Amino acid sequence: MPEDTLHRQNIVACLWDFDKTLIPGYMQWPIFEHFGIDERAFWQEVNGMEEVYRQRGQDPSPEILYLNHLLTYTRAGITGGLNNAMLRKFGQKLKFYDGLPEFFDHLKRLVAEQQLYARYEIKLEHYIISTGLAEMVRGSAIAPYVDGVYACEFIENPLPPYYNLQQELEMEPGDCEIGQIGRFVDNTIKTRFIFEINKGTNKIASIDVNSKIAPEDRRVPIKNMIYIADGPSDVPVFSVVRKNGGKAYAVYAPGSESEFVQNDELRQCGRVDHFGRADFRERSDTYMWLTTHVRRICDRIVEESEQALNRRVGRPPRHLHDDEPRKTPQGPQQEILFG
Repeated sequence: MPEDTLHRQNIVACLWDFDKTLIPGYMQWPIFEHFGIDERAFWQEVNGMEEVYRQRGQDPSPEILYLNHLLTYTRAGITGGLNNAMLRKFGQKLKFYDGLPEFFDHLKRLVAEQQLYARYEIKLEHYIISTGLAEMVRGSAIAPYVDGVYACEFIENPLPPYYNLQQELEMEPGDCEIGQIGRFVDNTIKTRFIFEINKGTNKIASIDVNSKIAPEDRRVPIKNMIYIADGPSDVPVFSVVRKNGGKAYAVYAPGSESEFVQNDELRQCGRVDHFGRADFRERSDTYMWLTTHVRRICDRIVEESEQALNRRVGRPPRHLHDDEPRKTPQGPQQEILFG
C-alpha cells in the first residue's frame, strides 16, 4: 500500500448476523424462560401490533416494536427488574450451531499463522451486526472471538427532567432496570455499520461515518468483507457488500426445506454469492466455502501489496562482472526486497 495512506488495508472482516445464523431461532428465549412468559404468545403480540397502531393512525417502525413491547412488559412488572447485567447472564445460555464458536477462532488462526500473510501483517476481524440484543451477544460463548458488536441496546434508569440541575442523582444499589432504547438496529440501519467498519470509525472515534474518505484511506475495504446471514431480511446488507466487491453468504437451518428454497432464490437473483447449511464443523460446505474465500481475500491483499512495492521500489545498483555484456539502460528494473 502507498506510504501516505491512512490505513494499510490489510484487514479481512467477517460480518455476522446472529439470530438463525449463528444460533437456531431467536436469542430472547432465555428472558421468556426466566420470567415464565409464553414466547410464542409474546411474538404473536408483537406481530399484531403494527396493524393495531395503523388503525389508530400511527405508523411505527415494525422492527422497533419488540423492543418497546419488552419495555412495556418491564414497566408492567412482568419482566420487572430486567437489566443489562441480567441480559448478559442470559447470553450464557445461548446454544450455537455445530462448529461454533471454534470456527471463529479457526478463521483467525488461519490468517495469523500463515507466514506469508504475517509478512504483510494481515489479520482477520469478526463483527456481529444484529437486530437482537447486544448485551446478550456480549455474554455469549462467541464474545471472546468478536472484535465488535452492533446490536440493540437498552438504557437503565433513564435520566429525569432537569437532571443536569441536580447535585446528586439517586441510585440504589441493584435498583437498575431497563427503561429506554439506547440503540435501535434494523436491517436497513445495518448498512450504516458496514460503512463504520469500512471507514474505521469504530477504531478512530474522530472519524464520522458521514465523513468523506478516499477509498484508499478506508481501514477495511468492502472488497475485504464477507457478510454471513440467514435470508431475505438481510438483502439490504447483501446488496451493499456485493455491490462494493465483497462476498455474501446465506445459511439455512439444517433440514429446513423452506429456508433452503429461500436461499436458493437469493442466489438465483444474484443477492448472494453462495449458500449452505448453518453447520460450521470442519469439512462442512459452509466451513470450506468461508475458509476458501478468506484465503482468497488474503492472497489478493498479498498480491496487491507486492504490486505496490514493485511500483515504488527500484532495483539497487550492482557491480557488473567483466565477462557480463553491458546493455544500454532500458529504464529502471524493479524487484521486491526482503530483509
